[in-house]
Amino acid sequence: MNVVSLGGGTNSAAMIVGMIKRKIPIDLIIFSDTGGEKPHTYRFLEAFDDWLEENYCPRIVTVKKIYKGELYTLEQYLLDRWKFPGVIYGVGQCAMDFKIEPFLKYCNKNIQCITVWKRGEKVNRYVGFDAGEQRRVDKNKEKFDTDKKYNIHFPLIEWGWGRKECIAVIKAAGLPQPGKSSCFYCPNSKKDEIRSLWNHYPDLFARAVAMEHNAKKTKKNGSKSSIIGLGREWTWEAYHDEYMKYAIKDSDIITFPGFDEHISGCCCGMPCGCNDG
Repeated sequence: MNVVSLGGGTNSAAMIVGMIKRKIPIDLIIFSDTGGEKPHTYRFLEAFDDWLEENYCPRIVTVKKIYKGELYTLEQYLLDRWKFPGVIYGVGQCAMDFKIEPFLKYCNKNIQCITVWKRGEKVNRYVGFDAGEQRRVDKNKEKFDTDKKYNIHFPLIEWGWGRKECIAVIKAAGLPQPGKSSCFYCPNSKKDEIRSLWNHYPDLFARAVAMEHNAKKTKKNGSKSSIIGLGREWTWEAYHDEYMKYAIKDSDIITFPGFDEHISGCCCGMPCGCNDG
């Protein structure tokens, strides 16, 4: 029983294409939707789903967080609790609660998976870490090796595929490039991604700013955190206002004092959209 974790970005898409080329059976493809992906990711998933069917593969199963019997997005969860995404505090709560948990819950009820477990065997789970992400495997090696239900595989690392190879494989398959997969309000967004958001999806940028305003309520409730916005020490709203104040062109590269760039990457050690670009 082979189950694929589809993050929605380049790595996992290339992994699936590679598995098909190598005739590695795929029984189930699962995409965990936080409800906050950017529109280009959802468009790619639609195109990819059709491509999979044309290549005699299972269609994508989309799973979502269920809370008290209702669909629950990560955005609403954060708003209800006056919080920023967990990665901003150095924890992988976003991925654990809204990516990994829905995936595992679906598999726990899947008859194919249940049949394998009843035989005393493990399900093969395929994860799209590329050749440059060996550190993520090493960091969680004990957890992966001792998993009681899954044999976890990292084909891209085995094949030596980095980002360049993944992009090439997707292109050769006749698919559009997925682009980076991450929530539109992800604190690991780089400044060019923030600018792209307000230029192309102003409604989503407004929702990200609303999250910043909402999270200020924690200060009123006694929080001593130094985090003031999605930029950690600065707010996306302030960055936008400063940028527009000087009418900087999108193609220019400039760093305003106080608006430091940060390095993308998830601390959770497991596959999630913010690291599947």
